[in-house]
Amino acid sequence: MNRNDVADLYPFESHFVRIDGLRYHYLDEGRGAPLLMLHGNPTWSFYFRRLVSAFRERYRVIVPDHMGCGLSDKPDETQYDFRLKSRIKDLDALMTRLAPDQKLTLVVHDWGGMIGLGWAMDHLERIDRLIVMNTAGFFPPRGKTIPQRLRLLRTPNPIMDRAVLHLNLFARAAIHMAPRRRLEPKVRTGLLAPYDTPHNRLATLKFVQDIPLSPRDPSGPIVERVDARLERITQRPVLLIWGAHDFVFDRAYFDEWRRRVPHAEAHWLTEAGHYLLEDAPDNIIGLMQRFLRQPPQGQA
Repeated sequence: MNRNDVADLYPFESHFVRIDGLRYHYLDEGRGAPLLMLHGNPTWSFYFRRLVSAFRERYRVIVPDHMGCGLSDKPDETQYDFRLKSRIKDLDALMTRLAPDQKLTLVVHDWGGMIGLGWAMDHLERIDRLIVMNTAGFFPPRGKTIPQRLRLLRTPNPIMDRAVLHLNLFARAAIHMAPRRRLEPKVRTGLLAPYDTPHNRLATLKFVQDIPLSPRDPSGPIVERVDARLERITQRPVLLIWGAHDFVFDRAYFDEWRRRVPHAEAHWLTEAGHYLLEDAPDNIIGLMQRFLRQPPQGQA
């Protein structure tokens, strides 16, 4: 990808760490208590650009690109297995290097939720606060299933695989369906930039194929463990910020989070969709600023 196309929107210094021979890209901006921000699929660290700019004056903002995404290397299936366990391992390698002993605030969206919570499950002493946006920490709530369009992509088949890899179906559909409002052309360019060839789109396909719906799925046991220990993970202060117009993580997920974490400060944003940081960035920055200024209480 050519970063010059979006340099004014993404004016950050790139950093890399090698993990099993592959380069794992991350942003590391500012100084202070760490804010670890984890993106989903098919976004990348670009999605958090406004948060990075807003918080780097008072915090150390760390934002990795999951392997195969953003500015991280784009391995093939002989080099990387694209499973949840590997993504958690990558994150652990990064945080062991960057902030091995510091408490941090975990900010998660979409797939970043399960990756971050999977990591937090084994590092409870490191988690100071949680900010959760349109994601899950459990299997689909009772009576819910994933949309048919995701179900078609989740089961490998040549037609749908080709549509994602050669036509960029998943990422291109997301820039129209995930935000509530129409994105500016340069923002669309930025979101799509890393996924510019069939090879570079492999991670967007593999994320969908790895969606765990039950303990029998390859990544299901990790979700099962997170689900069972979610109460322990979320004993810290929790901020829920939800884009109301999300065709996957809808009201049922928001309500399940509120049931699981009744002490959480919760906000339902009617002006936002799944890409809520594109729809309501200023509102979300304000909510986060107030939440982060509150003294931590009731931590375990």
